[in-house]
Amino acid sequence: MRHNKKFNHLGRTASHRASLLANMAISLILHKRITTTLPKAKALKKYVEPLVTKAKDDSTNSRRVVFSYLQNKDAITELFGNAKTKSEGKVSIIDKVGDRPGGYTRIIKLGARQGDAASQAFIEFVDFDDNMAKAPKAEKKTRRSRRPAKTAASEASSAEEVKAEEVSVEEPKAE
Repeated sequence: MRHNKKFNHLGRTASHRASLLANMAISLILHKRITTTLPKAKALKKYVEPLVTKAKDDSTNSRRVVFSYLQNKDAITELFGNAKTKSEGKVSIIDKVGDRPGGYTRIIKLGARQGDAASQAFIEFVDFDDNMAKAPKAEKKTRRSRRPAKTAASEASSAEEVKAEEVSVEEPKAE
């Protein structure tokens, strides 16, 4: 019986899936954002978030545990940081997302891939995308008109024209 075995096997053997997720986690840690298929992104989220939680405790044991999953020294240095990277001004992942209680990554759907219609998504660390946090919101269109929208300057000039017409109409009546 397969009670409580709900994770996605991704059509791979256990060893292939482990190496796939490890390689994707290394790429995510090094590049902060990767594009992949939606099921792989969801599986990667479940794989990476416990590693980031483990990295909050910067001890030798936690470094060894995370290294046993990733097997990449550059990714470990990027995740945990060290004195050399901090002196150079580089920010590690734990420095950015370490104060969060969880939810270190976000998945944003991109639509279907052209070739095989696979659903695409990108997965990224939450606090590393400055454009997402500071993007100005676009103005909502309330009408579906073909006429160009009036600008504030044109509205002000049309209001002045209306006032001028009212003044000229009132003057002949004063006689």
